[in-house]
Amino acid sequence: MTASPTFYHIGFGRDDLADRQPTLALLSGDPDRARQIAERHFAEVRMLSEHRGLNSYLGTLPNGRAALSCTSGMGAPSLSIVVNELVQVGVRQIIRIGTCGSIQAHVLPGSVVISRAALCRQGAANDIAPAEYPAAADPFLTVALVEAARRLGVDHHLGITASVDTFYEGQERSESANPHLLRSLRGITEEYRHLNVLNYEMESGTLFKMGGVYGFAAACVCGVIAQRTSGEQVVLEQKGQAVENAIAVALAAAAASSV
Repeated sequence: MTASPTFYHIGFGRDDLADRQPTLALLSGDPDRARQIAERHFAEVRMLSEHRGLNSYLGTLPNGRAALSCTSGMGAPSLSIVVNELVQVGVRQIIRIGTCGSIQAHVLPGSVVISRAALCRQGAANDIAPAEYPAAADPFLTVALVEAARRLGVDHHLGITASVDTFYEGQERSESANPHLLRSLRGITEEYRHLNVLNYEMESGTLFKMGGVYGFAAACVCGVIAQRTSGEQVVLEQKGQAVENAIAVALAAAAASSV
């Protein structure tokens, strides 16, 4: 019997999953978040890889379902590599658990945004599908996230996310090393606000397009850690609660859904 390949970037293959063969991955940009999810919420946890800081863990959810907690790295190019390899090891559901910045006054730090679709301004996504291809979340997994937030009493918002490639210029931050934004980016946050976009983040658009093209269920829940109607900085006092809320919602949705 031929051994399955170990994928270069995620650092593991199907053989490393033994007889558990998870079809669900919880995907975090931050390796510490991926570790915390596994250590605090999984049973029978086993580290699969720390290759390139893309930490991955195999474990079991409280309902007995096998799952992965994996790191995507920052931004869509890194995420696209990790997701491609996760699909090759058998993953069929991916929930991104991230952080974001609100661009609406009613979407407050500490709450979560559940993305039903993304305004996708990402180069990596254009390598997956044309710009016109819809960046839409899986409807069933998204409903599971909304229902989980309701059950848990988490302040949540369902809507459209602006998914962009850069944290500073692309999100119209001028308080950085480059205060001279391109003309095409000046005023873009206000424009998106009038289009009823809820938040900025950097991965969901590419994830959603990959889900459509590759044939897996993709969803995204992000804790709100910045309020761009009042300033450009992360609200550190609310970050911990926002992340915990996003994790709780994702775990509850994962426990209630299956492929």
